[in-house]
Amino acid sequence: MGYHVVERMEAITPLLKTLVSLVVIVNPLGAVPFYLTLTRDQPSRGKRRIALVAALATALILLIAAFAGNAMLGFFGISLPSFRVAGGVLLLLMGIDMMNARPSRTRQTPEEEEEATNRTEAAITPLALPLLAGPGAIGSVILLASRMADAPQMFMLAGIALMVGLLVWITLLLASPIGSALGKTGLNILTRIMGLIVVALAAEMIVEGVQAMWKK
Repeated sequence: MGYHVVERMEAITPLLKTLVSLVVIVNPLGAVPFYLTLTRDQPSRGKRRIALVAALATALILLIAAFAGNAMLGFFGISLPSFRVAGGVLLLLMGIDMMNARPSRTRQTPEEEEEATNRTEAAITPLALPLLAGPGAIGSVILLASRMADAPQMFMLAGIALMVGLLVWITLLLASPIGSALGKTGLNILTRIMGLIVVALAAEMIVEGVQAMWKK
């Protein structure tokens, strides 16, 4: 009995690690201030619609990256070790910005933010892409997909992408109480903590990429 419990835990642990890592990189809490600004003049129905569209778009982008990302790398002749190093560097820059509690320019420029606040399609861009499902998240999903050995594992990755979309939806629906409870200081503290985790993930990704290139 105990053996089967341990065996199940060993199978679940990598999935939880993947889910937590992806949630930290997507960082739905980091999108709360922009979402509140975007929807401040919207009725409740409009706010819920924007949250749903952003969550669906985020999940869809991650799914496309999971199932088509490696084919795109092959088309451009980019090796996985090289992409792993490049993705690690990108995550490192994003993590450093998060530790400084400032918006990462790898996700969105101030010009894009200013333009988007006046557009109804801002739920898709830049809220979903690139604020939530940014280059770091897309690169991470492509690398995760490259490690999936068979179809069941790919479907598990797809399930994780859908769970991330669900968490994004719940976070945005609760954006007002979250913003009120945590305040700007609280959000900044959480962003810094998640930034530290992102930097650690980036370091691991870079080391793995360099090791793979060295073995060639």
